[in-house]
This record gives sequence, structure tokens and C-alpha cells, in this order.
Amino acid sequence: MATLKEKLITPIAAGSTVPNNKITLVGVGQVGMACAISILGKGLCDELALVDVLEDKLKGEMMDLQHGSLFLQAHKIVADKVDILTYVTWKLSGLPKHRVIGSGCNLDTARFRYLMAERLGIHPTSCHGWILGEHGDSSVAVWSGVNVAGVTLQELNPAMGTDKDSENWKEVHKQVVESAYEVIRLKGYTNWAIGLSVAQLCETMLKNLCRVHSVSTLVKGMYGIENDVFLSLPAVLNSSGLTNVINQKLKDDEVAQLKKSAATLWNIQKDIKDL
Repeated sequence: MATLKEKLITPIAAGSTVPNNKITLVGVGQVGMACAISILGKGLCDELALVDVLEDKLKGEMMDLQHGSLFLQAHKIVADKVDILTYVTWKLSGLPKHRVIGSGCNLDTARFRYLMAERLGIHPTSCHGWILGEHGDSSVAVWSGVNVAGVTLQELNPAMGTDKDSENWKEVHKQVVESAYEVIRLKGYTNWAIGLSVAQLCETMLKNLCRVHSVSTLVKGMYGIENDVFLSLPAVLNSSGLTNVINQKLKDDEVAQLKKSAATLWNIQKDIKDL
């Protein structure tokens, strides 16, 4: 006897079982799920795979998203168990370095532009500035490149970003560094902003947009850095991965800060044994 489905549908050809765009998220904690919902909200993939070692939470998060499928553009949401670090993934995958990209200072740069724009009374998309180096305390604010509509702000205020600045713009960079700690203090964790940041990086690559992002890449040989460290520089992302780095004209003190950031990472990294 024919089933209801067989009575309803007449098959003509076999459908494709291979997704056009599949994104896998490792870890379904607060950050992982913020990335998931941000990626789904942008409609970036037709299959989203969630991976975690906590099987009950993994299944629960998968089911919760599946129940919202009517409101999403993703055709398929699946889940499975692994326990592996990003570093191990890179070492074992055999992927070239330009295909393993750290989100780096993409979010720090967004925070910087937001805080600068708040002071100036304009939208963050109209305020251009970059945070480079290490994502964290030793990050570098490129004050010499901050501009609005092509107007370099340091030309209007040469002391901008220094201790001699009467307007204390340097405080903005301090706020960038401390903002994550402040959010964690207030709500216990950060998730939405990093989720939106990761979704933007995915969008740039999946749609081959060739946008410039402050993401981590191997910087040996750049700005006088001699060690194999990954630091954030303004880089072009497209469907091939990280294909180009923009050669910013940094001032001597900014180069010195970038080298210090590299040294900070190297002092930690040099003791990590290769797999």
C-alpha cells in the first residue's frame, strides 16, 4: 500500500545530497551558538554542522535550531561528537596556512570603530581605523591611519593616541582592550559580537567579496618580525582564503608595538612542541 508521501509526491529525479555551502562549528557554548545564529541569520550556508563533546547539549542545540527551520534559509542542521583543538586541526589537516585563519583583531577593530564613532557622533561604518597585532592586551591601535571621509584625524590632532593628547583619545584603545573583560564581568561571558564577527568573515569568504579584515596570519618577514608567529594585519579574504596583506605605512612607534606584540606571542609559542 502506498504511503501518504508516495501518494503526495511523484519523484522525477534524484535530488542532490551534497551541500553547496557547508559550515562546521566546533563547540556549542555561548560563543559557538552566537556564531551559529549569526551565520544562519545571514543565510550563508545550506548545511550547518555542530560539533561538541557534550552530547546532550549538542543534541539539544541542534533540535532547538531545527525547530526554527521555518524562519531560516539553511536547509539542513546536523550535529556530531569530536574533541580537537584548532591548533591540532591545522597541524593534522594538511591545509596551507592561508586556509587556517584566526578571527584575530576583527572584533577589536569593530569595537575600536564603534567607540571612535560614538565620540565623533557618526556611524561606525564611516569611521575607519585598525587594531593590529595580538588579540588582547598587546594589540596595536594604528592612530596614524584613523580617518573619516579621507580626513586623517592625527593631522587635525598630532598628539592623538599619545600620552600628550589633552583629549585623551588613547583611552579609546584602552576601552577596546578592557571591553571584553567588562562584558564578562557584567553578564558572565561574551558571545554576540564575536558571533557577528565570525559570520562576517564567513560571508566575505563564501561570497568571494575580497573585503579587508584584521585577521591573524603568518607575519614572519613583515615589519622586521623574524619568528613564525600569527598576528592580525589587514588582509584580503575571498573564496580562496587569505590571499593578500595590505602594506600599511606604520609609524616607527607602531612598528615597535607590533614587534613587541610578536615577541609576546613568541615567548609563549616557542615552548609548544610540534605534533
